[in-house]
Amino acid sequence: MSARLLPSPTARLRFREMDVDDLDDVAALWGDPEVMTYYPSTRTREEAGEWIARMQDRYERDGHGLWIIETHDGRFVGDCGITWQSYNDTPVREVGYHVVRSLQGRGYATEAAAACVELVRSTWAPTLLTAIIHPDNTASRRVAEHLGMSHIADDHAHPWIVRRVMGMTVEERPQTAS
Repeated sequence: MSARLLPSPTARLRFREMDVDDLDDVAALWGDPEVMTYYPSTRTREEAGEWIARMQDRYERDGHGLWIIETHDGRFVGDCGITWQSYNDTPVREVGYHVVRSLQGRGYATEAAAACVELVRSTWAPTLLTAIIHPDNTASRRVAEHLGMSHIADDHAHPWIVRRVMGMTVEERPQTAS
């Protein structure tokens, strides 16, 4: 078991692990056709429950996964976090993010993903961090670019699509002189 991690709160957001009490919100997020435009399909309520269980397994095994992001007053915004993924059979850490439709376009994904980059910096740097994105998902690509990522590869691992792999090396913070 790895130590369980959480990104630090941001100006507008806080992070927490998913649990069964999040099923309604996660099912609504993953069941929204607009949120899931760049996925093969929406997910059912049952699949959302399985997703939460997988994230709980990842927290236990890896110490991280996708976390719930919410405003400081507890409003559900979506999910964001660090998961192990792969492209072209290469395992990589990926930052992933999904924001409810009514809150998209307000910078929440970028703000949450930047907090995840800082967690990666303080925990694993130097390391490669990726975002694996549907080629038509310009909003997600812009989030990755705001983080400092650039196109590093194309993922040919899926028969239904060639995904764009954005990535960057996350470096340690330079030590300041005292």
